[in-house]
Amino acid sequence: MSHTSTMISEDIEAYLKEHEQKDLLRFITCGSVDDGKSTLIGRLLHDSKMIYEDQLAAITQASKTSGTTGDAVDLALLVDGLQSEREQGITIDVAYRFFSTDKRKFIIADTPGHEQYTRNMATGASTASLAVLLIDARYGVQTQTRRHSFIADLLGIQHLVVAINKMDLVDYSQERYDEIVAEYQVIADKLGARDIRFVPLSALKGDNVVNRSEAMDWYEGPAMLELLETVEITHDQNRRDLRLPVQYVNRPNLDFRGYCGTLAAGVMSPGQRVRALPSGKVSTVARLVTWDGDLEVAYPGQAITVTLEDEIDISRGDWLVAEDDEVPLANGFEADIVWMHETALEPDKLYDLKLATRDVAGKVKAIDYQVDVNTLEQRHADHLDLNAIARCQLELTAPVPVDDYRTSPGTGSFIIIDRLTNITVGAGMIHRPLDSELPYEFREHDSKANVVWNRASVTQAMREHLKGHSGKCVWFTGLSGSGKSSLANALEVELNRRGYHTMLLDGDNIRHGLCKDLGMGEADRAENIRRVGEVARLFAEAGIIVITAFISPFRADRDAARELFNDGDFIEVHVDTPLDICEQRDPKGLYHKAREGKIRDFTGINSPYEVPKAAEVTVNTEFMNQQEVINLLLKAL
Repeated sequence: MSHTSTMISEDIEAYLKEHEQKDLLRFITCGSVDDGKSTLIGRLLHDSKMIYEDQLAAITQASKTSGTTGDAVDLALLVDGLQSEREQGITIDVAYRFFSTDKRKFIIADTPGHEQYTRNMATGASTASLAVLLIDARYGVQTQTRRHSFIADLLGIQHLVVAINKMDLVDYSQERYDEIVAEYQVIADKLGARDIRFVPLSALKGDNVVNRSEAMDWYEGPAMLELLETVEITHDQNRRDLRLPVQYVNRPNLDFRGYCGTLAAGVMSPGQRVRALPSGKVSTVARLVTWDGDLEVAYPGQAITVTLEDEIDISRGDWLVAEDDEVPLANGFEADIVWMHETALEPDKLYDLKLATRDVAGKVKAIDYQVDVNTLEQRHADHLDLNAIARCQLELTAPVPVDDYRTSPGTGSFIIIDRLTNITVGAGMIHRPLDSELPYEFREHDSKANVVWNRASVTQAMREHLKGHSGKCVWFTGLSGSGKSSLANALEVELNRRGYHTMLLDGDNIRHGLCKDLGMGEADRAENIRRVGEVARLFAEAGIIVITAFISPFRADRDAARELFNDGDFIEVHVDTPLDICEQRDPKGLYHKAREGKIRDFTGINSPYEVPKAAEVTVNTEFMNQQEVINLLLKAL
């Protein structure tokens, strides 16, 4: 066994009692393929004398056919138990191993290093308090190092041990160790983990695993096992916010009604005032019942049965929280999802969700972004494939209490279940409720209707990300016949050829539909431009480059349209072709009619044109050909 004790033969019950009271640490090992995760666990078990004789004999025999360490026993075979793992020399499934020392009990989860088994790594990390992240001293920080650091941080693991393995292959170099520590520190600065330690070791040789290494006397820190025995995890539990998800209502007779569950967070004691969610009913804790008798106080992780002084309606899935705890109830929330099935996640498809002990139907209504676990970059996604990780917005069919996963992992996490096959297809960590603010806001406006501004779930940034470019407005202004429409049309053709999403709003065409009720007087012209500006803004919010071609003679109207856009998104193009040239062209015969008095309020003849004071682009089609103008506009865009 791991520790010799005379109590085993003299007083087995006392030994078991002492063993039962030991602190338990759950931890995972992770890292790149061939970094030595399985070998490290095997070395921990071997050197702490937790390998039984028949196990040692079995792996000694297996080492001859599947081992990778020559004549020596391949300790990695202790956890690489699948035939396919031994054949390929990799870890595929999560392997759990138990061992203990005089100071602490341990449950180890050996997780895979391959990207295709990300879901397995996430499964092992979901219950761990500490992660041992292995790095091959020869290669330093790898892609998988960043990936597993991100997943461990995503799952809220507060303690990271960066084990720089295979130091024997770099001559136990302190300089190489310091280089890798500095390299990893760049990653560490982006993580939320508050406790990060570094240990140089050789799992194969046993240096700094259970016993201190004589070959690395420059390292003054603890060996791996000593660090695992002494890391402080009691403060990781949330004892501030009381959370008891009710798993079962125990009603054995008319005189007893108890609410069973595992305390997820907080400290509970008789006499404490509690509130049931979602009903909001308040009562007082009467007893904390367990198989071994009533408790005076219960802590996170303990399974208890709570009786209350009042008869209130509580059923499976409800929560008991402290009376003054403010827990939001929401029909939706924002969460990070790890997708765990070959069939892709589909937005708007109905799934069953299990949050703590509550079952509710819901759907992913939007994928904000998917995280590239190799580079940690955020990118657009319209579905999630196996092993994908994404920030999503979920919508539920009923309101539920919502906790932040970082604050209370037990009540801030959930699993996603396929309704047809009943298979768990995903796991999630709640970030925040979506109903924490109203879906609308009150804005100052001059509308004659009493209305509010409704917030859209799909933002302009999301639409622009989908299209690959930002929305803008290119506003052509100038006299009739100056060439506005021709230039606008040519610009749209060129932008479309280059793959941009565009929409052309031509002055004459708008007058046939949207503004067919307007005349050519000054007030109607101002309204015409106001409507066009509003429509152009909507197109730009959709991530489209909208091009307008309007005389728009009045400077105030054009400035009002500009005010609808963000800085840099409104490009005013003044087609500054002289009046005499425009009149010579007169493509529609309008100048001739205006001179004869048949058209009133015609710009340039009997109605003024106000030249822009600071247009982004000014062109003159008398001296510039169409291609020269388009080239100039493309540079401006």
